Amino acid sequence: MFAIVELLLLPLFLLLVIPLCIATFAFWIWMLIHAIQNKGLSEGEKIAWVIVLVFVHFLGALLYFFIGRPKATLPPLAST
Repeated sequence: MFAIVELLLLPLFLLLVIPLCIATFAFWIWMLIHAIQNKGLSEGEKIAWVIVLVFVHFLGALLYFFIGRPKATLPPLAST
């Protein structure tokens, strides 16, 4: 009985779960690189976002996508 279930779940795993994991990892890397290069953030904000991304992974990437990334369209901050 278990062998039949395993045979049915293996293709589902290979076709859905593995590509989803690869896509989420690529999204996380994209957000990490974007946070480092975002000219709309101060140095302190960049460091904070990188720490959030490193320790909270995909949830941090989603937060950065919706909160931190839009600041890239703002003019660069003047350093004091």
